[in-house]
Amino acid sequence: MTIIAIDDEKLALEGLVTEIALAVPEAEVHGFRNGAEALAFCREKDSLDVAFCDIEMKRMNGLTLGEELLKLFPKLNLIYTTGFSEYAVDAIGMRCSGYILKPINAEKIKKELDHLRYPPEEGGAKRLYARTFGKFEVFMDGRPVQFHYQKTKELLALLIDRRGAMCSNAEILENLWEDYDMESSHISYLKNIRRDLISVLEELGCDDCIVRSRGELGILKDRIDCDLYDYLDNRGVAGSDRLFRGEYMSQYWWGEYQIGSIMRGGVDMDGD
Repeated sequence: MTIIAIDDEKLALEGLVTEIALAVPEAEVHGFRNGAEALAFCREKDSLDVAFCDIEMKRMNGLTLGEELLKLFPKLNLIYTTGFSEYAVDAIGMRCSGYILKPINAEKIKKELDHLRYPPEEGGAKRLYARTFGKFEVFMDGRPVQFHYQKTKELLALLIDRRGAMCSNAEILENLWEDYDMESSHISYLKNIRRDLISVLEELGCDDCIVRSRGELGILKDRIDCDLYDYLDNRGVAGSDRLFRGEYMSQYWWGEYQIGSIMRGGVDMDGD
């Protein structure tokens, strides 16, 4: 699901983007401080599912912006956000999908998204969504992906952490088992979790995100949606900094070694 949020107040926009991300962690969310920026972005998009739009804005008010957005995407779900209830009649007259009175929180957002005027059409290419901030989790269509082994999930987390760099079997073993040695039984276990990873992704129809070569695995990061990738690609965009709160893949011992580099805007591939 692709969502845009528009509010000309910086703190209000940051809060809105954060609450949307909390309500729908698998969504692709973009924030804008004015209608012109939002329209320029939308003209480059083939589709858009939802727009959260403040009504009272200085340059272009939300009702005017909504009309322009509907010209680009007739089945766009417009959800107006405002502190003034008197705009409700005008908003409803535009056939908007929803109307939220400030203050806005994830619960209010989730309620509107559960009753969209035009639910996003199913079909098309399936994409995984990986949540790395806090405890690692991976979703398909909003549902957590289940693996046969817990270590399979950690293997996927490690590949996502490497951001496309190939990861050798030795690197995987050293990270997934702190007591690793070349003679241990972990080597045969690694074969099982590699097979489990590929099998689960094949069942989901998204195994094309994994690159395999002899003794190495990698991930194609443009084939997966991920909060880490979005954060690093959009540093400086209103609201993005609030999405990372200092926790990264918290259930894995190696995750804490990346926190400093994420805060600097990059990731140390070797975990130093």
